[in-house]
Amino acid sequence: MHQSPRAGRDGDLLAVVSQSGPTVSFFDAASDRHVDTIDVLAEPHELCFDPTQRLLWCATTYDSGYYHANGGRRTELTVIDVDTRRVVEVIDLAPEHGPHGLALDAARHRLYVSVEGSADRPGGVVVIDTLTRRPLGRIDTDAPGPHWFAIDPTGRTGYATNKEAPFVSVVDLERGVLTAKVEVPGSEGLAVSGDGSQVYVASPYAGSFLSDAGDHPDTGVSVIDARTASAVGTLPTDDVVLPVHLTSTDLLLVGELRTEPDPASRLGRQAPGRLTVFSAGTRERLGAVEVGLFPLTITSSPDGRLAYVSCVVSSTVHVVDLHTLEEVGRLDIAKTGEPGAHGLAYVPRAAGGPEGVRIGPGL
Repeated sequence: MHQSPRAGRDGDLLAVVSQSGPTVSFFDAASDRHVDTIDVLAEPHELCFDPTQRLLWCATTYDSGYYHANGGRRTELTVIDVDTRRVVEVIDLAPEHGPHGLALDAARHRLYVSVEGSADRPGGVVVIDTLTRRPLGRIDTDAPGPHWFAIDPTGRTGYATNKEAPFVSVVDLERGVLTAKVEVPGSEGLAVSGDGSQVYVASPYAGSFLSDAGDHPDTGVSVIDARTASAVGTLPTDDVVLPVHLTSTDLLLVGELRTEPDPASRLGRQAPGRLTVFSAGTRERLGAVEVGLFPLTITSSPDGRLAYVSCVVSSTVHVVDLHTLEEVGRLDIAKTGEPGAHGLAYVPRAAGGPEGVRIGPGL
């Protein structure tokens, strides 16, 4: 989809994982033009950009497949220089495995990485020093599969959602201990409000809808009061939610997964997903726009004007104008099999202007 260049984004990049590529691709955020693609270890899932080091962290989660249906858990993080588009280091977290959720505290030079549990210990969060790029310790979350992780603006409290356990794990990042469990019926993506007072959690776990037994829980986004560590409300949705993202303008972006009946598969057939937008302040539903198949990750531009929604089955990234709720661009992400587009990171240009990031042939 061709669109005119977007003013004010010259030199900015959007980084996109292709889970089955396995690659990380870079696109010009002003024109959506493909800039570069680099190969990474199988099978990359999530990305996190550190602006202080201008490094991109990529979590490699499985040998193949996905949660509950994978060919084995991997142990690596890949570190990428965004300006040269080169891998600068691969960090092996073994014996930790299944790294997925990434949350950065740039002020303290800390990266938090969720890892899955094993027979001898529960899942947890590995703490990494981003200056030395070495692990500093581990925080247990008392759940087998913490998959997404977020921290509050102070860098003192972290939240891990758990696909299988019926709670969100709350951890004290300064003391390195689990401090609370907030009851929800399994959970997926999450976001913390700008003032740290509320946490928005996609719940229930999407896998619960694949069972034919019994009634399914209501879909939506649970609202957690950070002060009391308790669920205080729900933003209802029509369909099950995986990714949740909060923009700089206080819009809560929710990715809804939709399926159609298929007699040949109990999983159903993928239908176009939906990006639903709420006001985080009023909890009002502001509107929605159709996106690709199986929305899995959402991010936004720093000014909060544009949303980026990666859809893993269609292997597309949909660019949405949040003022008009219209799709203004679509990126097709190359893949060698299933699945495709996953992790996203918006990378502002280097200080000093557009010339700080080289975009063009011969990179």
